[in-house]
Order: sequence, then C-alpha cells, then structure tokens
Amino acid sequence: MTNLLVDIGNTSVKACFARALRLEEASRYTGNNVLEFILELAGKRDIGTIAISSVRKFDTGYFEPLRERCSSLVVVDHRSRLPLVNKYSTPHTLGPDRLMGSVAAASLFPGKDVIVFDFGTALTIDFISGGGEFLGGNISLGLTSRFKALSDYTQLLPRLEVPQEVSEVGSSTKEAMEAGVVLGLIFEVEGYINKYPDHIYIFTGGDAIYFAEKLKSSIFVVYNLVLMGLARVAQDYES
Repeated sequence: MTNLLVDIGNTSVKACFARALRLEEASRYTGNNVLEFILELAGKRDIGTIAISSVRKFDTGYFEPLRERCSSLVVVDHRSRLPLVNKYSTPHTLGPDRLMGSVAAASLFPGKDVIVFDFGTALTIDFISGGGEFLGGNISLGLTSRFKALSDYTQLLPRLEVPQEVSEVGSSTKEAMEAGVVLGLIFEVEGYINKYPDHIYIFTGGDAIYFAEKLKSSIFVVYNLVLMGLARVAQDYES
C-alpha cells in the first residue's frame, strides 16, 4: 500500500509517496491552497495512510475531504501513536516537525545518542537518546531570520542576502554583519558538538548543506528527515 506524507513548514509544503520506509521523490508547494495540493496528490494513487506534520494551524475542515481519499488520516501531534518516548515537559507545545525529525533520527540510528540540527526559519537542536527517547532541545533564530532581524530592528543596517563566504573579521559593515551572523551560527553549532563529542550529528533543513560545508566535524546530512519520520509513523498506523 502506498502512503502519502506531507510536511507543512513555515514557508513551503513538501510531500511524497512512500511504500513502507522507502520514499519517492518529494514535491514542493509554495502556494496558499494546501488542501487542493494534498488532494491532487492523493488522487494519483490508491492511498493507505495520509500522514501530515504541520507547523501551521491545521484547518479541521480539511479532515473530511482528506479521509475520503485514504484508509487512515494521521495529523501528528503529541497524542499520536509514536515509536518514541516523548520526555518533553510540555508535550502539547512540541512542534510536530521536531517530533518527526526525532522519530526519523531514532530509526536511522537505533541505540545511538543523536543530536538533530534543523536549519530553517529557526535553528532547532534536538536530543534523542539511544534508548529511543526524545529528551528535549533548544531553539534559536535561523540563518535568514538573523539577517532579517538585524535590518528590521535597527535603523541603519541593511537587509543582506546570505553570503557564500565570509571574512573572519569584517572590514566593512556588510562584512561585519555577514561574519557576525554566519560565524555566530557556526560557533553555536560547534559548541554543541564539542560539548557532546560522543553523539551522532544530523543536519537537516534548508540551510543544512551550507553549514555542513563550513564545519569539519563528522556530520550526516539527511534530506527530508520529517518525511522519513512520517513514513515510520504511517507504517505503524498501517499495522
């Protein structure tokens, strides 16, 4: 049976078909009619489970038309049946994207302590124990958000694009901003890696490659980590 996996992020939607844990090529959607996008995909196959992770408020009006296109519908939250123990003290506040990334990490590296760095609008750093527990994590501003914040909350600093290379010490305001943002993030990530040297490190998210190329540590870059977690959950709901 084919499952449909949908990762609704802050700025775009990614979706793909999967058989068990094997993902097909993902589609990306940046429009406003998310329901129409999902229904169009669901109409292309005989769908077992539709599994959805959404960091946006998910319209409950979507439920009925989606249920008509599949055998089971799973919109992931803290109440979902998961192959992971959630140790978060406020599980209802945990983003489903972080939860699904952690499910995927635990499945990829069973019995290993893992840290997932998700480089998106926010940078999230999540800890998964070798015993299959989500231990918690930290959240800070992502790369583009830091550049945006500098220009939005000051009167004279410009809005900059993400540079490919940066100076160690800026010799102009532009270079100083670029180095401050990029090196600040690098040093932040390196701080975690140095503090937890025996963990496995997974980089994911839109800026994962950018930072993986700038760090010398042994890192696994995993695309579509949230979709991989959804595939694991959908497989469980099938059985």
